[in-house]
Amino acid sequence: MRQAGVLDVGCHSALLIVVRPSRKKAGLETMVSCKVRLGLHQMLTPDGRVSERGVRSVQRAVAKAMGGADSRQEVFAFATSVIRDAPNRDEVITRVAQATGTHLQVMSGQEEARLAYVAARRWANQTSSPLLVLDIGGGTVEIAAGTGEQPRIVYSLPLGARRITREWLPGGPSSRRRLEEVRQHLRHVLSELPDLPQAQRGGRVVACSKTFTQLARLAAAAGGGKPAYARRRLTLPGLRASLALLAGTDTAGRGELPGISGHRAEQSLAGALVAEALMEACGATRAEICPWSTREGLLLEHLGMTPGGKPRESRHR
Repeated sequence: MRQAGVLDVGCHSALLIVVRPSRKKAGLETMVSCKVRLGLHQMLTPDGRVSERGVRSVQRAVAKAMGGADSRQEVFAFATSVIRDAPNRDEVITRVAQATGTHLQVMSGQEEARLAYVAARRWANQTSSPLLVLDIGGGTVEIAAGTGEQPRIVYSLPLGARRITREWLPGGPSSRRRLEEVRQHLRHVLSELPDLPQAQRGGRVVACSKTFTQLARLAAAAGGGKPAYARRRLTLPGLRASLALLAGTDTAGRGELPGISGHRAEQSLAGALVAEALMEACGATRAEICPWSTREGLLLEHLGMTPGGKPRESRHR
């Protein structure tokens, strides 16, 4: 049976996953999964370069993760925005290839948004209803919308949780005034976008990424609801309650909150602010939490499980 493999190198981990088609779990069965923790947000220079320590960490993580792959298995290896946007990106990619034999590819933010939409569409098990996909990464935010297998509009914006933390919220708790300044910045950037997709009656809003997943878990725990159900969705009131809780907690304390992992604690407040701005700007009062994103979109396309083609209309900044 045919298989497809992807190595996803991001800020927090290098993850190798090999899958094959399945009639269950929206069509993918995991055959191999190997995750190696990284902490590249702590290994960046002030100008966003990956430090020497960071380069060595990526080399070790890629080598270890790829050790779980069958040598006969073709694996598509790619790096997300933390490496893609680094001024020394080419050096990092070259040194990783020299040390491991694995050449990391980089995709544009618009392509990441398209693939997240492809994955969310398959996961939602619908082919023609309006779908709005929101994805918060470390460096960028992706927005995609359409009514078919491919999105009609895609955006990628430099509003990721790590980026907002570094530029606006360094050093832990922030004042109400600072939080409002961040809100105003996010709202301004989003308001400048032409044709920003809106949640539609009869359509679905799907939120991808660990940021949304952890916020939904925190909101479910804070709301006292049944976690197994509540954590699969995130409402705007629940998000705002979670945001207030995160804003009143220092970085170490955030890692102790339900649903918030320690390695994402520092950027969890920024992630909540970005999520709030996205949902407000797109007119979404709730979102379904999707466990799939760009990585799964790649796997689906490599397996030939989705129609090919690019968005009919692509808008980006």
